[in-house]
Amino acid sequence: MSRFIRSLCLALILPVMTSCAKAAPEAHQPVVVELFTSQGCSSCPPANATLNQLADRKDVLALSFGVIYWDYLGWKDTFASPANTRRQYDYAKGLHHDGVFTPQMIVNGRRDTTGQSLSIVAPLIEAAKKNPPGPAIRLGGDKVTIAAAGSQPATVWLVRYDPRVVQVPVNRGENAGRTLPHRNVVRELIRLGAFSGQTVDFTLPKASMAGLKTAVLVQSGTGGPVLSAATD
Repeated sequence: MSRFIRSLCLALILPVMTSCAKAAPEAHQPVVVELFTSQGCSSCPPANATLNQLADRKDVLALSFGVIYWDYLGWKDTFASPANTRRQYDYAKGLHHDGVFTPQMIVNGRRDTTGQSLSIVAPLIEAAKKNPPGPAIRLGGDKVTIAAAGSQPATVWLVRYDPRVVQVPVNRGENAGRTLPHRNVVRELIRLGAFSGQTVDFTLPKASMAGLKTAVLVQSGTGGPVLSAATD
């Protein structure tokens, strides 16, 4: 191969490689799908099944949040927490809803649905992919770095979730007698701090239990759009 042809090949290939390198951080930001659910809610199992399907997708970060306000029906949700419930109420304000409901599936903090079928959620996921990418997130060991990007103030969240399928037998309430499969159940939700647009590092606390996966979200406010996300 002549020197001229080699130079020509490099001239053609390098811009493509550079373009791919720049695009990589954007391509690795998953769409965040959050399901607010309760084992005591008879309408929730179909939405749970939808989230379980989404958990297999590499372009989606699917998270299941158990809420406490249906516990009075006779069955106390085994994964519910006040923190999860507060997050849903924050979303109600951000989405201009009068209140909360289950099941509720929220896509990147911008759009919501009941999530009772994949066909309903899929268009919202595809629409979310068209949003401009947020700040890049680098996860490594016990540290996370949020790269500089713009000046929009945001909240940085640490989410730890169980990727396994957990079968929960329900003995009382609206789902009595059923065994409900759960995936990507959120077990920890921790506010790491604020992001002001400048590069910032956070040290991650140790997980409270073994086997959990780690995700970090950068979110406008506490119940606004999710700007970016990353998993370990």
